Amino acid sequence: MRIRVGCEFDYESLGPTPTIWQVRPRAEREQRLLSESWGTSPSLPWTSYHDAYANVCDRLTLPPGRTLLRYDAHVEVPGVVDDADKGARQVAVESLPDETMVFLLASRFCLSDVLRAPAWDLFGGTEPGWPRVAAVCDWVHENVLFQVGTSSPITSALDVWEQRTGVCRDFAHLGVTLCRSLNIPARYVFGYLPDIGVPPPYPPMDFCAWFEAYLEDRWWTFDPRNNERRIGRVVIGRGRDALDVAMVTAYGAPNLQAMTVWADEVADDG
Repeated sequence: MRIRVGCEFDYESLGPTPTIWQVRPRAEREQRLLSESWGTSPSLPWTSYHDAYANVCDRLTLPPGRTLLRYDAHVEVPGVVDDADKGARQVAVESLPDETMVFLLASRFCLSDVLRAPAWDLFGGTEPGWPRVAAVCDWVHENVLFQVGTSSPITSALDVWEQRTGVCRDFAHLGVTLCRSLNIPARYVFGYLPDIGVPPPYPPMDFCAWFEAYLEDRWWTFDPRNNERRIGRVVIGRGRDALDVAMVTAYGAPNLQAMTVWADEVADDG
C-alpha cells in the first residue's frame, strides 16, 4: 500500500542555529520511497549524509527569525500487519551476529545494566525468545500510563521505571532496556504510524516510537505503547535509543512555535 507521510515545523531563532534533521523515511527493502519534497521558508541550503546506523540526516542552519520547514513523501509499504513468529527462539549471546552486539549494551536512555536484576526477577521465569519479549511488552503496556507531558527529552528508561508514566518514546526505551537486561539485542525505532485498522477515536497524529528485538535470525517489530501488530509503519531511523534518532538536533535554543505530522493511506487512484 501507499502511505503519505510528512511533517511541518515552525521555528523561531534569535540567531543562526545549526540543526540536524531526521524526518525522511529510510530507503530499504521493506519500504520504497516513491516521491518526496522538502522545502523551507525562507529558502535555505542544506546537505545530507548517512549516520553510523544508515539513517538519513539533513543539515541546515536556521537563520534569525521565523523558519518554516515542510517535508512530504509517498512511501510504499506492505499492506499487512507486522510480521510475527511466536516460536522465534532467543539466540545465545556467544552465537549472536557481531552487528547485533552493540544493541546489548547500556546506552544514554536505556540503562540496562541498572535494571538487570529487576528484569530477571520479573521475566526470568518466562520462556526465552518471542514469549519473553512479548511478556516485556505486555508488562510495559499494562504498568506504564501513557500521558503527554509527563516526560522530557532527557527522561531515561530508569525514570519511566520509577514514575510509570510517559509517551511512546518512553515505552520503547523501557522495552529496549528490559530486553537488553535479559540478553536480547534490542534497538530503538522512530517513524510514522498511520491509524490503519484501528477503531476511532484517533489520537492526534504525531511521530511514533517502537523497538525491534533480534530473535532466531532477524529483527522483529514490537510496540509496547500500542501492544498490537499494526499496518503501515514507515521507519525514519534506528539506533541505540532516541539520542541516535532525534527528529531535530539543534545547536542552540530555537523556539518551536508549531509542529504538524501526517501519515495516511493513499487511495489507489492517488
